[in-house]
Amino acid sequence: MKPIKLKVKTLSDNYSIIIGSNLVKDLPKYFNENSINYEKCLLVIDKRIPKKMIFKISKSLNKRKVYKFLFNANEKNKNQKSVNNILKFLLNKNFSRQDCLITVGGGITGDVGGFAASLFKRGMQFINIPTTLLSQVDSSIGGKTGINTKEGKNLIGSFYQPKVVISDTDFLKSLPRREIICGYGEIFKHSLILNKTFYKYLNKNAKSILNLKSPFMERAIFESCKIKKLIVEKDEKEKGIRKILNLGHTFAHAYEAALGYSRKLNHGEAVILGINTSLKFSLDKKVMKFKEYKLITDHIIKMRLPFDIKNYFSLKKLNVILSFMIKDKKNTSNKINLIILKKIGTAIIDNQYDILKVRKFLKKELAN
Repeated sequence: MKPIKLKVKTLSDNYSIIIGSNLVKDLPKYFNENSINYEKCLLVIDKRIPKKMIFKISKSLNKRKVYKFLFNANEKNKNQKSVNNILKFLLNKNFSRQDCLITVGGGITGDVGGFAASLFKRGMQFINIPTTLLSQVDSSIGGKTGINTKEGKNLIGSFYQPKVVISDTDFLKSLPRREIICGYGEIFKHSLILNKTFYKYLNKNAKSILNLKSPFMERAIFESCKIKKLIVEKDEKEKGIRKILNLGHTFAHAYEAALGYSRKLNHGEAVILGINTSLKFSLDKKVMKFKEYKLITDHIIKMRLPFDIKNYFSLKKLNVILSFMIKDKKNTSNKINLIILKKIGTAIIDNQYDILKVRKFLKKELAN
């Protein structure tokens, strides 16, 4: 299948997203097409990437000076220490700001590496090769980089656009089904917030997508990226419409943090749980009609996606979850900012809810 290309145009930079199979063997070609020149590069690589894929990348870049930095990518290592280690490496090898940093991994690797690139000498060239379905449809688009702290998720970071995004679908073949479901959660979210036609496509073809069948997988990635691209182009720094991308995320980030970023619940699963909680909250506040709610939740149940927060939390965790929701970076007051859904394709932003109302709602969800 011929590679699909999307051009993202923001106020700070323009860059291409290239989607297809076996793309990493032609990296110099895509770099040249996007006017990327450098003397040396640092590959920040998730340790779990298959060696044969790293070999392909190294072979493709064999005419340049290439350094490798292996990164144990997990939420606990998404921190300032990891960023400092990358910066120290760049300084010791005397990189210049005209050289480039290439991340090869999922969203955590892209976030940490991208943040380091934004800081090094006030910004060096950054190239993102996302290797998970989640990162290919979400974190690789829009320029958000960042790290976690003990106070919460992604509270330190920057907006820093890559020079190009290479989404090679061959990486997906090595992923466990759980990781594919994670990425599907973001694809599903994109359909809910802006495109009912795409939702209908997913409802019809979800099984083929989750089984990585072509051309269903490529189209799902493309359509999902297209939705996020349209939103990011209108609002790069998340002042307005870009906030709809946070559907489910205030709950999701709190769920992850409440479990100490353990393997019991990864980011994509937390997002699906968060979306479902947001749907119930929308229904509870009479913003969404039950018919629309059932249409969405039937799909979640049919595809066996994470659904019930009681499978992960007891009522004892209520105050812990709420403490992280209060600290969420999207809040602008002592109230909790939530994105809610009116119907498929229509999300509502800037909804401020009193902590006591959210507490009452969650208490009911955890108790039932």
